[in-house]
Amino acid sequence: MAIYLVAAMAVVGTWNLENLYRPGGEYGPRDMAAYEAKLKALSTTITQIAPDVLGVEEVGDPEALNDLAALLDGDWHVALSAHPDVRGIRVGVLSRLPVTVLEDVSGFPPPLGPIQADDHGGTESATGRGVLAVRVEPVPGTTLDLVVCHLKSKLLSFPGGRFQPHDEGERARFGAYALYRRAAEAVTVRALADRLLDGHGRDRNVVVVGDFNDEPEAATSQILLGPPGSAIGTAGERVPDKGDAWRLWNLAPLIPEAERYSRVFHDGRELIDHILVSRALLGRVASVRSFTGHGLPSVGDQPSARRDAADSDHAPVVATLSL
Repeated sequence: MAIYLVAAMAVVGTWNLENLYRPGGEYGPRDMAAYEAKLKALSTTITQIAPDVLGVEEVGDPEALNDLAALLDGDWHVALSAHPDVRGIRVGVLSRLPVTVLEDVSGFPPPLGPIQADDHGGTESATGRGVLAVRVEPVPGTTLDLVVCHLKSKLLSFPGGRFQPHDEGERARFGAYALYRRAAEAVTVRALADRLLDGHGRDRNVVVVGDFNDEPEAATSQILLGPPGSAIGTAGERVPDKGDAWRLWNLAPLIPEAERYSRVFHDGRELIDHILVSRALLGRVASVRSFTGHGLPSVGDQPSARRDAADSDHAPVVATLSL
């Protein structure tokens, strides 16, 4: 009798849900009808992509994520960072699998010091939103560690709640402050990934997902990869070296070219939502998709313009892994 072994598949993804708040507050939908329309659109997409574990960003109300989970078929587990930003948004996880929280961090890792945050000497020493690490067990005896992050937006805000600068000098300075923060946040995420890998990237299933607010080749995105010298599509991709113990691979090149973006900003397509994997998972990637098929709106510089919008201005990015 022939025996056929069927590999178990795990679907892992990331999705910025765009200001998921219950209605009535300063940032969320103005009424229940708009809120219910958003939940319906989000739940329909999640059902379509069928993730086993999904990192989520921009959860404004913890109760709102529970409302979303309640609309999904089956039993879902929810985990959220305890470190929201000033608007209350935070990262979290929606999972069909039981979730164990490993770490929930926000402080910059020493010896990285505080970074300049404004024109008056103000500094920051923590990420704007916490970085959450969880563990799931897709297959009995096989664990997968997932880090979810949401790095500083490229959208600039200025003193007094302005989204437009007084002059180009102010725009340049606050662009630098935002870049300082995004880079320091990338270092914080990388330090957490280092602890999970602990020099065992060839054997440990580690995935880093989230809204990086930057393209794959950006300096801040590159910080997250670890040792250089190997990337998907290069000669070093399949050649083992010492860096594999710590390296992460961005799966962006595996997304079909036609859908290799996750947001449209001022009519320009951007891939700013990413999935990174350790060496142990690199050869186990069956597919990577950015679900842009429902149509992404072009967004601008006013966050409040879409508070009543159904669905999200980001596409979910999803990888299917063989375990």
